Amino acid sequence: MNKPPKIKTKDKILLTAIKQYNKVGVQGVTSRHIAGEMGISHGNLDYHYKTKEDIILAIYDKMRDEMSEYFVAKKEETSPIERVHLLLIQLEEFQYRYRFMNLDVLEITRAYPKISALLQKTSEYRKLQMDSIFQEFSNEDYMMKIEPEIFDQVQHIIRIIITFWLSQREVLANEKFTEKGSMVKSIWAVISPYLTEKGKKEQAETIAKYGYTQLNLNDEE
Repeated sequence: MNKPPKIKTKDKILLTAIKQYNKVGVQGVTSRHIAGEMGISHGNLDYHYKTKEDIILAIYDKMRDEMSEYFVAKKEETSPIERVHLLLIQLEEFQYRYRFMNLDVLEITRAYPKISALLQKTSEYRKLQMDSIFQEFSNEDYMMKIEPEIFDQVQHIIRIIITFWLSQREVLANEKFTEKGSMVKSIWAVISPYLTEKGKKEQAETIAKYGYTQLNLNDEE
C-alpha cells in the first residue's frame, strides 16, 4: 500500500499556525508558540518564515487559492442558483476552517499593511465575480431587473455578511442565527426579494436538494 506523501515542514508550520490562531487568536500566538507546538526549534521555523506577517501571508495565499476554486468550480448541468448555493455552503464552511482571519480581521489589517492591501485587492476581484454571477441570474430570468444603485447595495450587504459573520456570532451570542447554515440562509434572505417566480422555484428546489450545510452536502454526494 502506498504511503501518503510526507507533509513538508513549511506546510506543517502553516497547519499548526492555523490551529493555534483559530484557538486563541492571532495576537495570542507567537512563532515560538508554533515552534513549541510542533516540537521544532525556533531557528528552524525562522528559516521558513521570518515574521508572523510572513506566516499569515502564506496562510492567506492558501486561503485565496482554495476560495478561487470555490468560485470557479461548476458542476455540470447545474443552474446559476444551484452553483451559488453550493458556493455559499462552501464559503460558510471555509469561515470555520480559517475562523481567525474573520474574527481578527481588524487587528490583522491594522497590524499588517501587506495583508490589508491584499484583502482590498481580493475584495475588488470578488465583486467582479459576483457581478458575473448575478448577470447569469438576470440572463436566465431568475432575477428581476434592478437599478444599479440597489444592485451595488445588495452586493455590499452580502460581502459584509460573509466578512463579519463569525464576528457577529461572537458579539451576538445570545441571538438567533448561530447554528451552521445560518450564513447561507441570511444571504438568501437578502437575494430572495429580487428573484423572479422562476428564480424562487429554482431556489426552493435547490435548497430541498442540498440543505444549508456541508454535512447535508456530503450526504448528497
